[in-house]
Amino acid sequence: MLNIERYIVREVAKPLAAVSAIMVGLFASFSGARYLSEAVTETLGISIMLQLILLKTVIALEVLIPIAFYASVVIGLGRLHRDQEIIALQAAGIGGFVVIRAVLILAIPISILVGCLSLVGRPWAYQTSYALDASANAEFNTDRFQAGRFYGNEDSGGIIYIQEKDSTDGQMRKVFHYQNKDGSSEIIMARNAHRKQPVADERPELHLGDGFIYKLLDTATTDPDSTDVIVRFKKLVLFLNEGNDTVEYKRKAATTRTLLM
Repeated sequence: MLNIERYIVREVAKPLAAVSAIMVGLFASFSGARYLSEAVTETLGISIMLQLILLKTVIALEVLIPIAFYASVVIGLGRLHRDQEIIALQAAGIGGFVVIRAVLILAIPISILVGCLSLVGRPWAYQTSYALDASANAEFNTDRFQAGRFYGNEDSGGIIYIQEKDSTDGQMRKVFHYQNKDGSSEIIMARNAHRKQPVADERPELHLGDGFIYKLLDTATTDPDSTDVIVRFKKLVLFLNEGNDTVEYKRKAATTRTLLM
């Protein structure tokens, strides 16, 4: 590589690093602001939210890097033209081919990197983000719940409210749970509850104590002769829909080999 080529590469690489950092920072900030505006921080948890922001940034890199490289070429070569260094190079017998070759020295590895991100990194990031979303949106993840707040699940339509919670052992008191299913509304109210930590290949359990189950029928969709049901219990075990990392097939998360078959 000629010294003049090294000089041109350096002039393009300096704004490339700065522009890439700015664009990645702006995109990550935008993603974080979107999560915060949707009020999902508390239900997702800070750790999962940061992982999702990182994954979405990886997904966007295949677009951000080419844009940053284009802007850096304009900035770098524009400065050379502004300071009339290009004219000095032409006067010294160095034509435009040397400038193009210097830009290609950066463009070729960047294009390979973007290709790898598009073929490998983007599907992996989508697959991981879908798995995190499925895990974060799992119902009754009471470890993240705080007392005095309502938490809803869009997939099942369930709502849970915990009036008091012991931060040391996770014991909950005065628990309210609502769910609409099979043409009826089911309300569970319990004086106390605790979540049993699952072992391998077991579904998580929520143990409720001293409460009532109210099953309110929808008269528009059920037999008019049916009646509402009220059940009192001393102990009730709910098997929770949590910890399933299996995500249905999505084209964005499919590998390139799968798409080619």
